[in-house]
Parts: sequence; structure tokens; C-alpha cells
Amino acid sequence: MMRHEDEVVRRQRERARILALLLGAFVVLLFFITIAKTGMNW
Repeated sequence: MMRHEDEVVRRQRERARILALLLGAFVVLLFFITIAKTGMNW
């Protein structure tokens, strides 16, 4: 039975990692959109 629980935990960790990457990419996208709208030239 322990192997089944380990598999569930592994899937949850993988899902959490994917969700974190997606949220991070979304934040970066919003950051660049904000810079483009304000017209800051770096």
C-alpha cells in the first residue's frame, strides 16, 4: 500500500511544480506588459 501513496505524493509534487512554473511565467508576462505600457526604456 505504501507504493501507491508514494505515487500519489510524487504526482502531487509534479503538479505543484508545473503550477508554480506557470504562475511564475504569468507574473513575468505581466511585468513585461506593464513595462511596455508605461514606456520605460531600459
